Amino acid sequence: MLNPWGLFLCQLAINTSYHVIKASLCLGGSDIFATVSENRPVGEFIANLSIVGDPTGVNSIRLCLTGENANWFYLEGRTIRLNSSILRVLDRERQGSVLMAALTCYEDDIIQSEYRVMVEILNENDNKPRFLEKTIQPRYISELTAVNSVVFTVKAIDADGDTITYIIDRASPDANYFRIDLPNSGKVILDKPMDYETKTKLQLVIYAVETNTKEWYNTSASLIVNVEDGDDHYPQFLPCTPISQDHNHTVVCTNPIYVVNITEKDQDMLLNFSPGPIHAEDGDRSLDTPLLYSILSGADKNRFQIDNQTAEITMTKRVENRHMTPIFRLRIMASQLNDPKKYSVATALVRVLAENRFPPLFNRTTYKGFIIESSSPATLVSTYGNEVLFIQAIDQDFVDGVNPKMHYSLQPTRATTGLYHITEEGVIIAKTDRLRSFDRLILEVVAMDEESGEVAKASVDIELLQRSQPIPWTPFRDMDVRIAGGIMGGMLLLLVTTLFLLIRWAKRRRRRQRQKPSGRGAVALGKHLKVVNSGRPVIPLVEEVSYQNEGFSIDYEASGGSGSLFGRHGVYTRKQSLIPPPPRCHSSHPDCGSSTVTGDMLPILVTPEPLVKDLTAALISNSRKDDNTISTGAMTKDEKERNKQRDMEKEEERNKQRDMEKEEERNKQRDMEKEEERNKQRDMEKEEERNKQRDMEKEEEREWEKQWERAVGTKEKRNSEGERTDKPRDVLGASSETADVSEASEDQTNTEKPQSHRMKTHHIREPKDGHKSSSEE
Repeated sequence: MLNPWGLFLCQLAINTSYHVIKASLCLGGSDIFATVSENRPVGEFIANLSIVGDPTGVNSIRLCLTGENANWFYLEGRTIRLNSSILRVLDRERQGSVLMAALTCYEDDIIQSEYRVMVEILNENDNKPRFLEKTIQPRYISELTAVNSVVFTVKAIDADGDTITYIIDRASPDANYFRIDLPNSGKVILDKPMDYETKTKLQLVIYAVETNTKEWYNTSASLIVNVEDGDDHYPQFLPCTPISQDHNHTVVCTNPIYVVNITEKDQDMLLNFSPGPIHAEDGDRSLDTPLLYSILSGADKNRFQIDNQTAEITMTKRVENRHMTPIFRLRIMASQLNDPKKYSVATALVRVLAENRFPPLFNRTTYKGFIIESSSPATLVSTYGNEVLFIQAIDQDFVDGVNPKMHYSLQPTRATTGLYHITEEGVIIAKTDRLRSFDRLILEVVAMDEESGEVAKASVDIELLQRSQPIPWTPFRDMDVRIAGGIMGGMLLLLVTTLFLLIRWAKRRRRRQRQKPSGRGAVALGKHLKVVNSGRPVIPLVEEVSYQNEGFSIDYEASGGSGSLFGRHGVYTRKQSLIPPPPRCHSSHPDCGSSTVTGDMLPILVTPEPLVKDLTAALISNSRKDDNTISTGAMTKDEKERNKQRDMEKEEERNKQRDMEKEEERNKQRDMEKEEERNKQRDMEKEEERNKQRDMEKEEEREWEKQWERAVGTKEKRNSEGERTDKPRDVLGASSETADVSEASEDQTNTEKPQSHRMKTHHIREPKDGHKSSSEE
């Protein structure tokens, strides 16, 4: 198309021409219409010129190309050629389908004629299809999208205008999820369901192909499809126990069984289940829908309560009898908060066991084992004497010490992994073919109570012997003779030293007994001439304390002689009920030895009074005072030191004896508590049997009374009962009088003995359960 300004100038030149050319060399031409293919090289022929004149002659004319696309052409003689280059290629998709220019012929610098040049660019298939960027962006599709629905559409364009066909590359990883039914539409259809829990991202490759050209230009695009999680799974209790997989590689799990052990004493406690804690999660993990927990069955009247949010189970009441209800079975449900119809149920077992009071223990910390070198794949580990090594933990909760729920295992190490194995019976098996001679390993054995979870550990020292080397019989096989001799010599020397010390101690004790002053016994009996008060001292002497019970004290001044307790160990009576002791006096006293027996009442049991805390100090001070009183002359320095040493030794002996008695009493108390706990259950079972026996005896007694009344009569029965009650009453009175007389005579013969000794020999007859005294009747 010619430029309007160019036409205007040409017309103006013609109108202002001075001459009218009648004949011109520029005549004879015409408009030029030609075609050229795109991508042609430079100098490609376009068209020939048909004007009369020759631009190259003497009387030359001048030709000029003008217009919008004139730069794409150049003149070469009487031809027009294509003006292209390597950097400027003729491209129909860029320049358009037609190139237009104007050919102007000048003669003597005057425009003589002008012709149009129109060149059509022929299309060539030189462009590949190209996907639109917005159609191949990553896609997000819910896993709940229905199969056979269009999930997305792709679009590609071809600059050459060719028809495009879309094809899914079946070699791509997830091509089986999609298909294209209409190849020219680009609509991708879901071919099978998606599962977020199995695969969260899908990849596929789509080709755009020119199917109507011989070149079959094509392009490809890789698409990413992100699968969005949908609420299509039910809650699942953890841990998951897989049992199978479906065709989509989805793992199918079963809910675990939670177990906990309790005792009859447990209450108001949080139960720790195994495997635990009790927990469930939404099957759609990315959604993580909140869950609610509840007990469907087995709560036993709210004995077990569950937290709706955390699933923690609390036991509010103790179990009365484990024999009646040895196990509780709870059905626990976990449901989605937004959809209660989606739920899951698990089982929790609560086992009621006897109280586990003792942990498992090994009878030794280290066991010794031997293996003889062999090519056998498995050999039992032996111990001394070529006996099979048994490693067993003792559980004192069982009568025989064997816990059937004890599980044994070896602590794994790099050196022992796969070489040793321990059975449930505690036998160690070694793979001998993989061991070498003189190998020595220390294994750690772990014994675990599967019910309580308590653990005990021990070590096993295993030594591999050569084929010809026997298993030793005792642990002293490797001891050197010199070492053994040294040990025996040391033991003999220790024995001799101990024997020498014992002999020396016995001699010292005998010497001290001989050197003990003889006047103390006389002072204790009130016979010394310098003792003013011939009665009993306020606080008993050391010799007298040894005859008395440590739990009680006799204080004559505080009680006034009326509240003191007398009697043998375990039986105590008030002073009024016993024969009063004769007063202590010298043989010259007029009233000495003339005491008579008084009192005719039976002894009455009373509660013993506690011992005064400062009795020991008082006894020590009193003994020291008495020693000073006994001394009839000036004591030498050696005697004072001996007395002081003797007092210190006696005090030390008394302290040791007192500590030993206290420790023994604590041990007895502890043993009694343990024994009481063991017998508590036994007594409950026996009590029921006694009640039954007692009821049967009462029933027989009532039956006997009825027969007696029918046979003898009511009046005769009463008379016989009166005779029966009088007879034991007489017998009891006679026995009491006999006891009083014997006691009086015994006190008269033992006047010179200390009061504590008389209390030990004083016999008190207690009334039997089946009889009553006269006052009680």
